[in-house]
Parts: sequence; C-alpha cells; structure tokens
Amino acid sequence: MKTVLAYITCPSLAEAERIGRVLVEERFAACVNLLPGMRSLYRWQGKIETADEVVLIAKTLRTRATALTRRVTALHPYSCPCIVLLPVVGGAAAYLRWLAEGSAPAKRRRRGKGPFTAKSPRRQAKAT
Repeated sequence: MKTVLAYITCPSLAEAERIGRVLVEERFAACVNLLPGMRSLYRWQGKIETADEVVLIAKTLRTRATALTRRVTALHPYSCPCIVLLPVVGGAAAYLRWLAEGSAPAKRRRRGKGPFTAKSPRRQAKAT
C-alpha cells in the first residue's frame, strides 16, 4: 500500500490536537505528530507575515489523502490551510502495515453477517 505524510500547519497546539484527534478517530490517519514551536514567514494578501504555528504530520494511505484533505479543510480555522502531501518511498515494513491498517476505513458489518446470526454454526448449536 502506498503511504503519504500530510504536512499541515495549525495556529495553536489546541487546534492541532483537535484536528489530529478527529483524523485518528475517524481513521483518516493512523497516527499524527504535533510539533509545536514552529515559526512561519509568508506572504499573505500582499504583505509579509509571521506567525507561531504548530506542525501536524498525519500518516495515511495514498487512497485516503483526498478525503483527509477535505476533512482537514472542513475542520481548520484558516481560510487557506497549509495541507501538503508527501509520498513515503520506504520504511519499516511492519510499521507501514500498521499504518495501512490504522488508516483504512472501518469495515461495516453487514446485517445478518455477524457472529450470532441464524446461519452461524455457534448460534445453531445453541438453538438445538
């Protein structure tokens, strides 16, 4: 599975934690890292600006990157948030498998396909 790092900047640690928690809880990312103490210099509306920000790095699957970008954009207080996707070209195989499992959407259980349905041998054994 191809993985990416989403580099995101946030205005505060509280905002970064809020966004990061949603990304992990909703399985847009397996893990996020919060790096406070970053200082940005940038041009905005014709002026040079500075800001203290927090870097949020979200680790996810390439197939989840568009959905992650949309979710961050919806959650973020900036009108034009920094969300940049960087490809992962390698890494520890076990970690990359864990990352893939943690980023994949939760599997929905189909009705009638659970462990205790009428077709389940365990259920039938109890009924007889």
